[in-house]
Amino acid sequence: VQVVESGGGLVQPGQSLKLSCAASGSIASISDMAWYRQTPGKKRELVAEISRRGITKYADFVKGRFAISRDNDKGTLYLQMNSLKPEDTAVYYCNADIPSASSIPWSYWGQGTQVTVSS
Repeated sequence: VQVVESGGGLVQPGQSLKLSCAASGSIASISDMAWYRQTPGKKRELVAEISRRGITKYADFVKGRFAISRDNDKGTLYLQMNSLKPEDTAVYYCNADIPSASSIPWSYWGQGTQVTVSS
């Protein structure tokens, strides 16, 4: 499986942005998908995740502002980001998991897309 993010850019505080992630390969095998973000010198952190059935989970710092969605047939993942704040500035990564024979899934990452929120 390969995943490619798009949609990042420079926006002003309070504006919106929508990220997309396109998976290719064995997309029918993908279980959970998620968005993570990372800033220089900090650990990569979970922003939001969604199961194949559509069950979502959000980090507290984005609840009520961001919305994650997916299209299983197309292998796409989205992140609608509203009311953006300067502290949302980061590289955003798409993650896709495929169950394995062990308890640890195969995890695939994109190259990341930069989101900058600044006036």
